Amino acid sequence: GTTDLEKGLEMRKWVLSGILASEETYLSHLEALLLPMKPLKAAATTSQPVLTSQQIETIFFKVPELYEIHKEFYDGLFPRVQQWSHQQRVGDLFQKLASQLGVYRAFVDNYEVAMETAEKCCQANAQFAEISEVPLFYVSIAFFSTALLYKPVDRVTRSTLVLHDLLKHTPVSHPDHPLLQDALRISQNFLSSINEEITPRRQSMTVKKGEHRQLLKDSFMVELVEGARKLRHVFLFTDLFLCAKLKKQIGGKSQQYDCKWYIPLTDLSFQMVDESEAVPNIPLVPDEELDAMKIKISQIKNDIQREKRANKGSKVIERLKKKLSEQESLLLLMSPNMAFRVHNRNGKSYTFLISSDYERAEWRENIREQQKKCDFSLTSVELQMLTNSCVKLQTVHNIPLTINKEDDESPGLYGFLNVIVHSATGFKQSSNLYCTLEVDSFGYFVNKAKTRVYRDTTEPNWNEEFEIELEGSQTLRILCYEKCYNKMKLTKEDGESTDRIMGKGQIQLDPQALQDKDWQRTVISMNGVEVKLSVKFTSREFSLKRMPSRKQTGVFGVKIAIVTKRERSKVPYIVRQCVEEIERRGMEEVGIYRVSGVATDIQALKAAFDVNNKDVSVMMSEMDVNAIAGTLKLYFRELPEPLFTDELYPNFAEGIALSDPVAKESCMLNLLLSLPEPNLVTFLFLLDHLKRVAERESINKMSLHNLATVFGPTLLRPSEKDSKIPANPTQPITMTDSWSLEVMSQVQVLLYFLQLETIPTPDSKRQSILFSTEV
Repeated sequence: GTTDLEKGLEMRKWVLSGILASEETYLSHLEALLLPMKPLKAAATTSQPVLTSQQIETIFFKVPELYEIHKEFYDGLFPRVQQWSHQQRVGDLFQKLASQLGVYRAFVDNYEVAMETAEKCCQANAQFAEISEVPLFYVSIAFFSTALLYKPVDRVTRSTLVLHDLLKHTPVSHPDHPLLQDALRISQNFLSSINEEITPRRQSMTVKKGEHRQLLKDSFMVELVEGARKLRHVFLFTDLFLCAKLKKQIGGKSQQYDCKWYIPLTDLSFQMVDESEAVPNIPLVPDEELDAMKIKISQIKNDIQREKRANKGSKVIERLKKKLSEQESLLLLMSPNMAFRVHNRNGKSYTFLISSDYERAEWRENIREQQKKCDFSLTSVELQMLTNSCVKLQTVHNIPLTINKEDDESPGLYGFLNVIVHSATGFKQSSNLYCTLEVDSFGYFVNKAKTRVYRDTTEPNWNEEFEIELEGSQTLRILCYEKCYNKMKLTKEDGESTDRIMGKGQIQLDPQALQDKDWQRTVISMNGVEVKLSVKFTSREFSLKRMPSRKQTGVFGVKIAIVTKRERSKVPYIVRQCVEEIERRGMEEVGIYRVSGVATDIQALKAAFDVNNKDVSVMMSEMDVNAIAGTLKLYFRELPEPLFTDELYPNFAEGIALSDPVAKESCMLNLLLSLPEPNLVTFLFLLDHLKRVAERESINKMSLHNLATVFGPTLLRPSEKDSKIPANPTQPITMTDSWSLEVMSQVQVLLYFLQLETIPTPDSKRQSILFSTEV
């Protein structure tokens, strides 16, 4: 029992330390509220009072008392926690605090009058507005209804929860127990009486006179201004949508916003006025450039980790962090390219670029929801105050860069997430349905996969599997769409495809839960629709391993030279068969090689090739073409050593990094031609095929760069023994970042060969190569 006792004791101390910290914050809020009181009181006795004593009394009613009560509580608790022991008692402090809740009662009852008085004084008296600038609490009265009324009331709610925790860890025999129980009872009664009055206020958020504007949502977005991308901070209030820009501050830390434009929600629509006002051209940034930024980011992160381990001066780290922040801001600015348009009925349209349809849908829903219940008025003074208060109100303080993450925050998952989208139920009427998957990487969400469209059904059964690469991801999102084929009938909204979002949901990727390497089923419910998924995570250490086959009879996991010799072929039969089938019916498949096939199909094909099954071509003709693409990738991934060989891998990685184009070309071609013959011939055969796939990019959406991303690591990643990856991932961060660098260089190598017009080859090899491509 003693250990339990100690643990409970430890827990009590822990809970109390939490209380001290939050009391400190609360006291500082109250202090801020009280700041303007002194100058106002002093002025009240002069010949030019800003406010009368009566008005001051009304506006600041009971705030000094609240401050005193909490200061006394804090001063009592602090020394007792410092000298902590099992005997230490704190119940009396809590009981006293609870007994003074009447002050809160009075504060709440007076609250409406306080607000009205402050508002009247603001309008009548600019001087008051200036003096009260300090906490900005009372002036931006319009917003701070929450700050004032809810801070104290939320405080009571917090204390009540804390009392629960304390009681849980206080033995019944402890003298504190009855006192804490008493305090809890009083607090709960108070809350239930007060919540009944406040709840209706909290819900009716309309901005009629006497009601107050609140911030509902804010985030950073990229606005398209005359063809240029600009970073904006967007705020959605209960009655208007405000687009602001963070002002550059010289020196000082304090932030300020400039209002760029705003639209009252009553005038905001997503409808396009007419078709002639088409969506402006979105300046796209080539994938290669985005990848180059990601490489830079990974390199800088690597350097920062190295500096931290070497405990070098913080100057270097500061400089690196600044570089990192610049690169990440750039990536954030350049990557999104999905239009989100808002239109002002009395004027112009504005276009934002967003990288995730999930977020775009969320913004629209929030705005539409709010439009049902708001009306609007805003004076220019109020607009100025509103913009000033953005700094205090914003919930998203930093551009969502990884640099703002503390070191101890989870870096997210690195590796591969296999997701099977099984089926969905709950649709009211039969329609054509598909899903997309998004994950966060590099601080923003991107669309990673899309199921096929399941036609005319209320219960789609996709059963499709996708392999998604995670780069520091923490969340998986799924969106369900209705495919609209009849484009003419529908009013275009935002000039985007008219597919309708039927539902959206997300799950947190919890490293603990995903650790056990097995499939986990899960159901995501979204407004009445339920989607069934299975997920399985493979961390990078495991996804990197090439597993040589124990038996030398099949083709998977067996050296390529052994297979071609056995088959008396130049290019392994499995490679020729898969390529042939894909060229027959997969060249126009969207995302061919990127969209994963169904795992069970791939395993079945693998087994058939391994036992040299005569019916393999019949099997293939009946299978989804993505499974065939998946089988081909798996074959290369499972080779006991990569197609480009372990021995030459470091040379390829160095060759691609040469900056002199002539040196690079001769180095890369010499390396290529020094590959063993079966490797070279197979590679050139595959290269030809991939170039043909890329020629149909306008239909299959697979550029050379996309193909290089899929095949680079598969063809180049060295086998375990030569891999530079540490076997024990004690340093997960460094592994992950050096890993992305390594992958990037593998992608670059393959992209280099894909972009060459022809590959000049020496005569001896040319014969065999010409001969081989006719296979």
